[in-house]
Amino acid sequence: MIPDMIGLSQETEALARRLAAAQSVTVDDAIRLALEARARATGVLPEPARPHDRSPDAIGRRRARMDQIVQEIAAMPVLDRRSAAEIMDDINAV
Repeated sequence: MIPDMIGLSQETEALARRLAAAQSVTVDDAIRLALEARARATGVLPEPARPHDRSPDAIGRRRARMDQIVQEIAAMPVLDRRSAAEIMDDINAV
């Protein structure tokens, strides 16, 4: 029987047991995994971080994307020709 921290109906407990058996996990794990999946789907729980793909193709795609971003930034017009130090001096003077 599931500990009675939350009063589960017999139907819910039976479903939890069936799910646990189908996944070869404990009832507690089955309930937690189901709740985590639902929480992620509704935005209550963030998605877990995925490991970066370290294949040469993935690295090449990330490099190409970074090169594209750098080119887009370099193509932007310069709106203030003062040096960074001059801009910071003006900001600090306020």
